[in-house]
Amino acid sequence: MTKEVFWEQWFPRMVEWRRHLHMNPELSFQEKETSAFIASRLQELGLEVKTNVGGHGVIGILKGDKPGKTVVLRSDMDALPIEDGKSCEYKSKVQGVMHACGHDGHASMLLGAAAYYSTYPEEVQGEIRFMFQPAEEVCPGGAVEMIKDGALEGANVVYGLHLWSPFPVGTAASAPGPLMAAADEFFIDITGRGGHGGMPHVTADALVAGAALVMQLQTIVSRTVDPLQPAVVTVGTFQAGTAQNVIASTCRITGTVRTFDEHTRVLIRERIEHMARTVSETYGTEASVRYLVGYPTVVNDEAETARFFRTAPKVFEAEQVLVSPKLMPAEDFAYYLQEIPGCFIFVGAGNPDKQAIYTSPSSDV
Repeated sequence: MTKEVFWEQWFPRMVEWRRHLHMNPELSFQEKETSAFIASRLQELGLEVKTNVGGHGVIGILKGDKPGKTVVLRSDMDALPIEDGKSCEYKSKVQGVMHACGHDGHASMLLGAAAYYSTYPEEVQGEIRFMFQPAEEVCPGGAVEMIKDGALEGANVVYGLHLWSPFPVGTAASAPGPLMAAADEFFIDITGRGGHGGMPHVTADALVAGAALVMQLQTIVSRTVDPLQPAVVTVGTFQAGTAQNVIASTCRITGTVRTFDEHTRVLIRERIEHMARTVSETYGTEASVRYLVGYPTVVNDEAETARFFRTAPKVFEAEQVLVSPKLMPAEDFAYYLQEIPGCFIFVGAGNPDKQAIYTSPSSDV
């Protein structure tokens, strides 16, 4: 079978797999049926299959005809708590859940790679592990549990990719060193003393204290962080009050912090905790801060990224292989890169001709 005939036969199956997964999405840590579907496809290909790795993780193992290193190829497979609003034959059948971040595509692509190499094992030197990871969307994520369960034992390198609509279809991009930001979350609860809106002098307004704090938080990046260090502090939610004539006794503020530098990461946390305490005191209220340290920075290995830039032009045209800028979204693929060398890659998915250029609505990245 020629490779052209192979892809003529298998590409429609990849589309079918992707649409099946899209119609049957499962949230993080709940990917039971997704895991079973993927394991079944790998078994059909004749691979050695490990299930329940780090939860609902699946690994297909293919040993080539020649000795060599062990390469791990990783895909995520969880969906998001988002309603699928489109109308098409493969619309999500699960209310309030959909694949809005491309993980169904990632899983189908990795299954396609497994099909290819199981058909041409003579091209494999050593071992390939096709790793399907659960729970990328929600911290602490699935990568840590996969590692604890031995997914990387004896492996030499790890590669992952993400469909990325800011880059056009037909392109691939990466960069050596820090590529995607570390992501932390904060939850601030302000407690005051509520009362009647017409008698503010006997209250401690948690809403006003919260509003002041939101404005102060916006100064951290502009007035505390080194301007040469990329950083973002975003307040995502603000909840306070019950009626138009009642002064709020409580206020909750939540948000996210994105950094590339560990010193900056620590500095911003300290400033958030300090501001929450001092601003609240100014308004006669009290604040408590819960700070969740999330995914670390994705740091690509220099040598493996150089390998990407040597290899990608064999698949894409040279001008279609791009150097990616640093990106503020995060990825728990970072944990794999802390263990062994590897490279994370973006595959262009934006298509302006079809008005298909979407940003990822992922909850944690």
